[in-house]
Amino acid sequence: MGKQLFAIAVLVTAAVFGSASTSAGEIGIGVVFSDGEISVIRAYYRDHTARPAAKGKRGKSLPPGILKNLQRGKSLPPGIAKQVLPTGLIDLLPPAPRGYKRMEVSGKVLLVEIATHIIHDILEDLILN
Repeated sequence: MGKQLFAIAVLVTAAVFGSASTSAGEIGIGVVFSDGEISVIRAYYRDHTARPAAKGKRGKSLPPGILKNLQRGKSLPPGIAKQVLPTGLIDLLPPAPRGYKRMEVSGKVLLVEIATHIIHDILEDLILN
């Protein structure tokens, strides 16, 4: 009976946390903003975009050709203006998944893999200039 429970525990743990043989590329496939993160980010920008300090700080919109390339699964275009999230928002969110960072680009909040610069998730129409 004890061996069976141990075997079940090992299987459940492997199913929940993944096996040790999973490659790095496979780990990142499902990395997206959680529903909780989306709620916090949307609420933050809804409540803070009218601040005088935020006006003019977010910069101009990107050219349409570059904006078109800001999509899940694509790499960040080189040389675009990236900004860290506001400190108040960072304090409200859990840490980004290991190997990922959140950033603002032209009114969008992105979840980007640090090593490859691949966009894994994108929230649009949050930041009003």
